[in-house]
Amino acid sequence: MIDSQAIVHPDASIGENVTIGPFSYIGPGVSIGDDTWVSANVVIKGPTSIGKGNKIFQFASIGEECQDKKFAGEQTRLEIGDNNVFRECCTVHRGTVQDQGLTKIGSGNLFMAYTHVAHDCVVGDNVIMANNASIAGHVHVGDNAILGGMTGVHQFVKIGAHAFTAGCSLVLQDVPPYVMASGQSAVPRGINSEGLKRRGFSKEAIAAIRKAYKLLYRSSLTTAEALPQLRELAERFPEVAFMADFVEQSSRGIVR
Repeated sequence: MIDSQAIVHPDASIGENVTIGPFSYIGPGVSIGDDTWVSANVVIKGPTSIGKGNKIFQFASIGEECQDKKFAGEQTRLEIGDNNVFRECCTVHRGTVQDQGLTKIGSGNLFMAYTHVAHDCVVGDNVIMANNASIAGHVHVGDNAILGGMTGVHQFVKIGAHAFTAGCSLVLQDVPPYVMASGQSAVPRGINSEGLKRRGFSKEAIAAIRKAYKLLYRSSLTTAEALPQLRELAERFPEVAFMADFVEQSSRGIVR
């Protein structure tokens, strides 16, 4: 159902069983998938593709131009998957040509009130960003990561899958998979063992991840010296291989 007081551009594509509330604006180049619910007073601009079963609450701004002074009106995009929830006053911006021209959000994510996803970010699946968490341009967030309320993430930082940042954290370097970080600037505090248990990781896998963490952070080894031992451990536990790959590929360096 599209409310009579909503404005939907004729070039927008609206799927089946979509609800759009009063005073919302759906611009040209916007595609909204089936069973999506858009509350009142929402602005969605294109080019933006939104999948199925999403919920977008009041005063959210989705697909707006980025806050980058280099942006000169180029044709850039936002892609959103299925079954995401965008709570009140969320802001999600399109990409820039300085990157891939694309901001991309996966499926099953929860963006709480006042969260911000900047240009060229890539957010995986089943991510939670708590109230007022913000990620700057070009940030990548892995699957099942949780960013606590008022977390701020510096541009180009990568947050690994299953990582966790505490409330009010300032993240200036990459957070490896499974790692909990907090502080200003954020430092490692252990592994997200409770989250791993909830997601079905075995006791043996969690123990291996804990050992990998100790090699990185509790031994006297440098990161380069720890990596061969992580690779050896990963031969028996592929979960550790995921962590080793992330650390090896980090361009900003990992939190310390």
